[in-house]
Amino acid sequence: MSLTAPRRSALADQVINQLRQQITSGAWPVGSRIPTEPELVERLGVARNTVREAIRALAHNGLLDIRQGSGTYVAATSELAGVMHRRFADADPGDVAELRSALEAAAARLAARRRTERDLRQLEALLGRRESAWASGQVEAFVEADATFHMAVVQASHNEVLTTVYADLGSVVRALLRHDVGEELRPEDHVDHARLLDAIRATDEGTAEEEAGSYALRCRAVAERAANEAPRSDEA
Repeated sequence: MSLTAPRRSALADQVINQLRQQITSGAWPVGSRIPTEPELVERLGVARNTVREAIRALAHNGLLDIRQGSGTYVAATSELAGVMHRRFADADPGDVAELRSALEAAAARLAARRRTERDLRQLEALLGRRESAWASGQVEAFVEADATFHMAVVQASHNEVLTTVYADLGSVVRALLRHDVGEELRPEDHVDHARLLDAIRATDEGTAEEEAGSYALRCRAVAERAANEAPRSDEA
């Protein structure tokens, strides 16, 4: 029987909504471990079975990932994002890169047309954070900063549907970027996003579209080149 069937208790539904709010608000970011079962029981004031039922329902819907012996982690920010993650986790990286390229190119063109001064200030701050993360040499920090910058470009399109679809693909995009970046940040692989921001600021739709559309494909090409250049185990 489906965990989302009507026979689920009303109290469990309330707990599900509370936990979902923590996820969708960003209080529990994707990849973070949520509080333990005893902690949630104490915090919410409900029985352990109710908490367990809620967690299982959210795991069934793709928002949470229950890892035996490790804990429960946030897997996605919405049910659709969970579906996207499961559906495309094993997709061809080239296909994902092409989809990302198409979405980001369309969003950048719209952002150049519709951006506000507030959008520009946010993009400038996030681009600075991205460059600082690159300079730090920390791969995970850079992946998060880069993904956040691109998300802000999409949001500056002021197209709610496009923004929602791109956000729901967030975990897939991050996984691709993390794979393409590799285990270390190499100076020769750095991709400057200043031209994209300049184009959006100047309302240059064509350049913004071209710049944004090239990034995902360029990253994929760099990753493929690095893989081809790496010595095979039988050659070591």
